[in-house]
Amino acid sequence: MARSVLITDIAHFVGAPAARRLIADGCAVYGTDAGFGDAAARAAFEERAPGVKTLAETDPEKAVAEVIAAEGKLDVLVNNDAFPAIRATIDAFADDDLEAGFEALVFKCFRVTRAAAKHMKARKEGRIVIMSSAAPMNGLANYSMYCAARGAANALAVALSKELAPFNVSVNAVAANFVSNPDYFPPELMADETKAAKILKNIPLNRLGEPEEAAALVSYLAGEESGFVTGQVIGFSGGWANAR
Repeated sequence: MARSVLITDIAHFVGAPAARRLIADGCAVYGTDAGFGDAAARAAFEERAPGVKTLAETDPEKAVAEVIAAEGKLDVLVNNDAFPAIRATIDAFADDDLEAGFEALVFKCFRVTRAAAKHMKARKEGRIVIMSSAAPMNGLANYSMYCAARGAANALAVALSKELAPFNVSVNAVAANFVSNPDYFPPELMADETKAAKILKNIPLNRLGEPEEAAALVSYLAGEESGFVTGQVIGFSGGWANAR
Protein backbone atom coordinates (compact mmCIF):
# COMPACT_ATOMS: atom_id res chain seq x y z
CA MET A 1 0.00 0.00 0.00
CA ALA A 2 1.33 3.45 -0.91
CA ARG A 3 2.81 5.54 1.86
CA SER A 4 0.63 8.53 2.61
CA VAL A 5 2.16 11.98 3.04
CA LEU A 6 0.86 15.35 4.19
CA ILE A 7 2.86 18.45 3.22
CA THR A 8 1.97 21.81 4.76
CA ASP A 9 2.37 25.15 2.96
CA ILE A 10 2.84 23.02 -0.12
CA ALA A 11 2.66 25.91 -2.61
CA HIS A 12 5.70 27.53 -0.97
CA PHE A 13 9.35 26.90 -0.09
CA VAL A 14 10.23 23.40 -1.41
CA GLY A 15 6.70 22.00 -1.25
CA ALA A 16 6.21 21.40 -4.97
CA PRO A 17 9.57 19.69 -5.66
CA ALA A 18 9.20 17.57 -2.51
CA ALA A 19 5.72 16.54 -3.63
CA ARG A 20 6.93 15.63 -7.13
CA ARG A 21 9.76 13.52 -5.70
CA LEU A 22 7.53 11.72 -3.21
CA ILE A 23 4.95 10.99 -5.91
CA ALA A 24 7.77 9.54 -8.04
CA ASP A 25 8.65 7.40 -5.00
CA GLY A 26 5.12 5.97 -5.14
CA CYS A 27 3.62 7.95 -2.26
CA ALA A 28 0.10 9.33 -2.06
CA VAL A 29 0.75 13.02 -1.42
CA TYR A 30 -1.70 15.49 0.10
CA GLY A 31 -1.00 19.18 0.50
CA THR A 32 -2.48 22.04 2.47
CA ASP A 33 -1.97 25.72 1.80
CA ALA A 34 -3.75 28.84 2.98
CA GLY A 35 -3.91 30.01 -0.64
CA PHE A 36 -5.97 27.03 -1.77
CA GLY A 37 -9.15 28.84 -0.82
CA ASP A 38 -8.61 30.54 -4.19
CA ALA A 39 -9.59 28.07 -6.92
CA ALA A 40 -7.22 29.63 -9.46
CA ALA A 41 -4.24 29.42 -7.11
CA ARG A 42 -5.09 25.83 -6.34
CA ALA A 43 -5.33 24.93 -10.03
CA ALA A 44 -2.03 26.70 -10.76
CA PHE A 45 -0.28 24.67 -8.09
CA GLU A 46 -1.77 21.41 -9.35
CA GLU A 47 -0.12 22.14 -12.71
CA ARG A 48 3.24 22.49 -10.95
CA ALA A 49 2.85 19.23 -9.06
CA PRO A 50 0.53 16.86 -10.95
CA GLY A 51 -0.89 14.10 -8.80
CA VAL A 52 -0.96 16.00 -5.52
CA LYS A 53 -4.29 15.82 -3.72
CA THR A 54 -4.75 19.41 -2.61
CA LEU A 55 -6.73 20.26 0.52
CA ALA A 56 -8.36 23.62 1.16
CA GLU A 57 -8.58 22.62 4.83
CA THR A 58 -5.80 24.19 6.92
CA ASP A 59 -7.01 23.30 10.42
CA PRO A 60 -4.34 20.83 11.63
CA GLU A 61 -6.67 18.29 13.21
CA LYS A 62 -9.07 18.33 10.25
CA ALA A 63 -6.32 18.14 7.61
CA VAL A 64 -4.68 15.15 9.29
CA ALA A 65 -8.10 13.50 9.73
CA GLU A 66 -8.89 14.07 6.04
CA VAL A 67 -5.75 12.22 4.94
CA ILE A 68 -6.41 9.37 7.35
CA ALA A 69 -10.02 9.09 6.17
CA ALA A 70 -8.87 8.85 2.56
CA GLU A 71 -5.82 6.59 3.01
CA GLY A 72 -6.51 4.78 6.27
CA LYS A 73 -3.25 6.10 7.73
CA LEU A 74 -0.71 8.93 7.71
CA ASP A 75 2.84 7.71 7.25
CA VAL A 76 4.72 10.97 6.75
CA LEU A 77 4.26 14.60 7.78
CA VAL A 78 6.40 17.25 6.07
CA ASN A 79 6.15 20.61 7.80
CA ASN A 80 7.12 22.90 4.94
CA ASP A 81 6.39 26.17 6.75
CA ALA A 82 7.41 29.41 5.08
CA PHE A 83 7.41 33.01 6.31
CA PRO A 84 9.40 36.06 5.17
CA ALA A 85 12.78 36.58 6.79
CA ILE A 86 11.96 40.11 7.92
CA ARG A 87 15.01 42.37 8.27
CA ALA A 88 14.91 44.72 11.27
CA THR A 89 17.00 45.61 14.29
CA ILE A 90 15.57 44.20 17.50
CA ASP A 91 14.63 47.64 18.88
CA ALA A 92 12.64 48.36 15.70
CA PHE A 93 10.91 44.99 15.42
CA ALA A 94 7.12 45.18 15.58
CA ASP A 95 5.16 42.89 17.91
CA ASP A 96 2.74 42.03 15.11
CA ASP A 97 5.59 40.72 12.93
CA LEU A 98 7.06 38.81 15.88
CA GLU A 99 3.74 37.12 16.61
CA ALA A 100 3.05 36.37 12.94
CA GLY A 101 6.49 34.83 12.48
CA PHE A 102 6.18 32.51 15.44
CA GLU A 103 2.62 31.59 14.48
CA ALA A 104 3.75 30.58 10.98
CA LEU A 105 7.03 28.86 11.83
CA VAL A 106 6.51 27.42 15.33
CA PHE A 107 2.91 27.32 16.56
CA LYS A 108 1.38 26.01 13.33
CA CYS A 109 4.14 23.42 13.05
CA PHE A 110 3.52 22.34 16.65
CA ARG A 111 -0.23 21.96 16.13
CA VAL A 112 -0.09 19.84 12.97
CA THR A 113 2.74 17.74 14.40
CA ARG A 114 0.68 17.15 17.53
CA ALA A 115 -2.24 15.94 15.41
CA ALA A 116 -0.04 13.65 13.31
CA ALA A 117 1.93 12.31 16.28
CA LYS A 118 -1.22 11.11 18.04
CA HIS A 119 -2.05 8.91 15.05
CA MET A 120 1.55 7.76 14.47
CA LYS A 121 2.01 6.79 18.12
CA ALA A 122 -1.08 4.59 17.97
CA ARG A 123 0.25 2.87 14.83
CA LYS A 124 3.83 2.77 16.20
CA GLU A 125 5.17 4.04 12.91
CA GLY A 126 5.80 7.35 11.21
CA ARG A 127 8.16 9.97 9.83
CA ILE A 128 8.06 13.69 10.63
CA VAL A 129 10.23 16.11 8.67
CA ILE A 130 10.46 19.80 9.55
CA MET A 131 11.71 21.98 6.70
CA SER A 132 13.46 24.68 8.67
CA SER A 133 16.51 26.90 8.28
CA ALA A 134 20.24 26.99 8.92
CA ALA A 135 19.90 30.64 9.98
CA PRO A 136 19.92 29.90 13.74
CA MET A 137 22.96 27.64 13.34
CA ASN A 138 25.17 30.57 12.32
CA GLY A 139 23.03 33.56 13.25
CA LEU A 140 22.10 36.46 11.01
CA ALA A 141 22.37 40.04 12.22
CA ASN A 142 19.08 41.96 11.93
CA TYR A 143 17.09 38.76 11.45
CA SER A 144 16.59 37.92 15.12
CA MET A 145 12.91 36.98 14.85
CA TYR A 146 13.51 34.61 11.94
CA CYS A 147 16.51 32.98 13.60
CA ALA A 148 14.63 32.59 16.89
CA ALA A 149 11.56 31.06 15.26
CA ARG A 150 13.52 28.67 13.07
CA GLY A 151 15.69 27.77 16.05
CA ALA A 152 12.57 26.86 17.99
CA ALA A 153 11.43 24.59 15.15
CA ASN A 154 14.84 22.91 15.09
CA ALA A 155 14.67 22.39 18.86
CA LEU A 156 11.18 20.94 18.51
CA ALA A 157 12.53 18.28 16.15
CA VAL A 158 15.26 17.26 18.58
CA ALA A 159 12.96 17.13 21.61
CA LEU A 160 10.19 15.25 19.83
CA SER A 161 12.63 12.71 18.41
CA LYS A 162 13.33 11.50 21.94
CA GLU A 163 9.69 11.59 22.97
CA LEU A 164 8.48 9.67 19.92
CA ALA A 165 11.37 7.22 19.47
CA PRO A 166 9.69 4.56 21.67
CA PHE A 167 6.81 4.61 19.19
CA ASN A 168 9.04 4.08 16.13
CA VAL A 169 8.36 7.64 14.92
CA SER A 170 11.38 9.57 13.64
CA VAL A 171 11.61 13.36 13.69
CA ASN A 172 14.24 15.35 11.81
CA ALA A 173 14.73 18.93 10.65
CA VAL A 174 16.24 20.03 7.35
CA ALA A 175 18.08 23.26 8.15
CA ALA A 176 18.06 24.81 4.69
CA ASN A 177 19.50 28.08 3.45
CA PHE A 178 20.54 29.37 0.05
CA VAL A 179 18.15 27.00 -1.75
CA SER A 180 16.56 28.31 -4.94
CA ASN A 181 12.82 28.69 -4.31
CA PRO A 182 10.13 31.28 -5.01
CA ASP A 183 9.89 32.49 -1.40
CA TYR A 184 13.49 33.16 -0.36
CA PHE A 185 15.73 33.08 -3.44
CA PRO A 186 13.50 33.60 -6.48
CA PRO A 187 14.98 33.68 -10.02
CA GLU A 188 14.44 37.43 -10.36
CA LEU A 189 16.64 38.06 -7.32
CA MET A 190 19.48 35.94 -8.66
CA ALA A 191 19.16 37.58 -12.09
CA ASP A 192 20.60 40.75 -10.56
CA GLU A 193 24.34 40.15 -10.90
CA THR A 194 25.29 42.47 -8.05
CA LYS A 195 22.84 40.93 -5.61
CA ALA A 196 23.68 37.41 -6.76
CA ALA A 197 27.41 37.97 -6.22
CA LYS A 198 26.76 39.31 -2.72
CA ILE A 199 24.73 36.20 -1.86
CA LEU A 200 27.05 33.64 -3.45
CA LYS A 201 30.18 34.93 -1.70
CA ASN A 202 28.74 33.60 1.57
CA ILE A 203 28.34 30.05 0.28
CA PRO A 204 31.41 27.80 0.29
CA LEU A 205 30.05 25.85 -2.69
CA ASN A 206 29.51 29.16 -4.53
CA ARG A 207 26.04 28.28 -5.79
CA LEU A 208 22.46 28.01 -4.64
CA GLY A 209 21.10 24.60 -3.80
CA GLU A 210 18.60 23.15 -6.24
CA PRO A 211 15.09 22.50 -4.87
CA GLU A 212 15.33 18.97 -6.25
CA GLU A 213 18.35 18.38 -4.02
CA ALA A 214 16.29 19.39 -0.99
CA ALA A 215 13.49 17.14 -2.23
CA ALA A 216 15.90 14.21 -2.40
CA LEU A 217 16.80 14.70 1.25
CA VAL A 218 13.12 14.88 2.20
CA SER A 219 12.56 11.68 0.22
CA TYR A 220 15.24 9.88 2.21
CA LEU A 221 14.00 11.10 5.59
CA ALA A 222 10.43 10.18 4.65
CA GLY A 223 11.39 6.74 3.41
CA GLU A 224 11.47 3.34 5.06
CA GLU A 225 15.28 3.15 4.97
CA SER A 226 15.82 6.18 7.24
CA GLY A 227 14.38 4.61 10.39
CA PHE A 228 17.66 4.85 12.35
CA VAL A 229 18.02 8.58 11.64
CA THR A 230 16.18 10.74 14.15
CA GLY A 231 16.74 13.89 16.19
CA GLN A 232 18.96 15.42 13.51
CA VAL A 233 19.08 19.05 12.41
CA ILE A 234 20.70 18.57 9.02
CA GLY A 235 22.50 21.59 7.64
CA PHE A 236 21.60 22.04 3.99
CA SER A 237 23.29 25.26 2.97
CA GLY A 238 26.28 24.57 0.73
CA GLY A 239 28.63 24.62 3.73
CA TRP A 240 27.46 27.97 5.13
CA ALA A 241 25.99 26.50 8.32
CA ASN A 242 29.35 24.89 9.11
CA ALA A 243 31.44 27.95 8.30
CA ARG A 244 32.55 28.35 11.92
